[in-house]
Amino acid sequence: MKEGNIKISSENMMPIIKKWLYSDKDIFLREIVANGVDAITKFKKLVSMGAATQNEGEEYCVKISVDKDAGTLSVEDNGIGMTADEVEKYITQIAFSGASDFLAKYEKAGGDGIIGHFGLGFYSAYMVSEYVEIFTKSYDGSAAVRWQSDGNKKYSMEECDRAERGTKIVMHILGEEKEFLEESKIRELVRKYCSFMPYNIYVGYKGDGKDKPLNTTTPLYLKPAKDCTEEEYREFYTDTFMDFNPPIFWVHLDMDYPFKLKGILYFPKVKNKLELERGKVKLYCNQVFIADNIKEVIPEFLMLLNGVIDCPDIPLNVSRSFLQNDRQVQRITKYITRKVADKLVSLFKTDRKKYEECWSDLANFVKFGCIKDEDFYQRVKDIIIYKDINGEYKNINEFLGLPAEAEENGEAGSESKKDDAADEKKEPATVYYVSDEQQQARYVKMFADAGLNAVLCDNFIDPHFISYLEYKEPSKLKFMRIDADIAGALKGDEGAEDSVLIDIFKNAIGDEKLTIKTQALKNTAVPAIINVDEYMRRYSEMGAFYGMSEGEAAKTMVLNTSNPVIASIKELDDEKQKFVAGYVYSLALLSFKKLTPDEFEKFMNESEKLLAEYVK
Repeated sequence: MKEGNIKISSENMMPIIKKWLYSDKDIFLREIVANGVDAITKFKKLVSMGAATQNEGEEYCVKISVDKDAGTLSVEDNGIGMTADEVEKYITQIAFSGASDFLAKYEKAGGDGIIGHFGLGFYSAYMVSEYVEIFTKSYDGSAAVRWQSDGNKKYSMEECDRAERGTKIVMHILGEEKEFLEESKIRELVRKYCSFMPYNIYVGYKGDGKDKPLNTTTPLYLKPAKDCTEEEYREFYTDTFMDFNPPIFWVHLDMDYPFKLKGILYFPKVKNKLELERGKVKLYCNQVFIADNIKEVIPEFLMLLNGVIDCPDIPLNVSRSFLQNDRQVQRITKYITRKVADKLVSLFKTDRKKYEECWSDLANFVKFGCIKDEDFYQRVKDIIIYKDINGEYKNINEFLGLPAEAEENGEAGSESKKDDAADEKKEPATVYYVSDEQQQARYVKMFADAGLNAVLCDNFIDPHFISYLEYKEPSKLKFMRIDADIAGALKGDEGAEDSVLIDIFKNAIGDEKLTIKTQALKNTAVPAIINVDEYMRRYSEMGAFYGMSEGEAAKTMVLNTSNPVIASIKELDDEKQKFVAGYVYSLALLSFKKLTPDEFEKFMNESEKLLAEYVK
């Protein structure tokens, strides 16, 4: 037996490991299994070169086993194996030195963290182990070796009777880490970290021919898109994300130059249009799982999707701030964004019907992406569609009756620039919108009856998106909610303001903050409507959102002088004038917003009084 000292000061490394990586200690299994996979790959290379021979009928694989009685977790491969000299070099020296270098990087990164914690390697076993044994036999026929250490200065090494080529790592699990002696926990970690590794991985291998590997060695994203079927895409989605609602469509990523990247991004069905549902984009490096939703690589808005991205060219042993400023990573991010945008544009142009059917699932994603990413906005701005009050989908140009945007090249580009210059001299077109179809039903009906149109903007992101579009296209359009200036949209013949009518309503309502105007409207059935200035309302809502609201924006009630009730109210006695004016105001409020308890009680009392008068 050989005994010796590890040639670096490692007695303090365990506390540092625990401090920095405790929350991610699960990754030890990925590191140990990945080492086994690398050993198999090296042996296969030797076989392909004629420098080694594979055993007849041998399956390249990694076997994981748990022995609760012994308190051990073992990971075994049938790869290249190691000689005694190689164990001394790669384990006693390089593994521990590598761990030391890794921790130096980690500490240098401060709180920024190292992406994926990749590179911890063999030493990661000590995150959960009291001591570790290695049993290994090299492909070259050298004597098998047993190595043991508790991770501190001392280690021992001796020959052993292992007969098979390859390496077995036996981890003697710490008392406080007993969860790693549960086979169900190990299976969970294999599925998370090793689900696409290139050789079969077995847990609890029995060798009876009935064992099933836990991983998929050839994930769908490695196949060319032209060779993948719809059924395969859907099955891969269900298996990977355990989501049994089929995705609406997907984007297959495949780039070899100037960087390598493969993957599939799925657009999931949206469960609730009133919120942004975070998806899960899994990042892999050569089929080894790194992490979910790394925002330095994957644009924030794309994290609303589900997907798998495998990119060997992303540097992993670096800080997040380094990734943010790395030019290669920026190119990767732009490529992913462009491919997603191109898929949406293609669907819009080639299958408009399907695109419209999918829009309720896509709307929040596309709008959020536009707000967050200028390049994405420029690519998709003309395929953002809105449902109008007639149930038809239109983009802004179609809604306003404008020609489609010209291509920004050649003569078409010149014409486009001329049009842009002309637009700067025009007033922006007004796009009326509906934020709540049910609450604003009266306004919608008045618009429809007058032959006017409005778009539906009822997602929670729409107030932000509307402001964003106005900022991007200030000379082209402005948005106005349907209850902001319906009197202006539906006004009839001009007439002088009726101060007598205004006084009757002011006295009856008694609200000094309420502005009252008179105007003839095209719709004679409606006695009065309430308007609120668009931008004052937005300001008020923004204040409420940030907890700085001073109350509702000031309202204006427009009395419709074309309405028979309004036209005849002057002929009533004072008591009836007050009652009718109050009831007209309640009706106008009811069409405008959800009534407060006091307002609703008042409206009910007035309605009951009307019924009593009607049956006399």
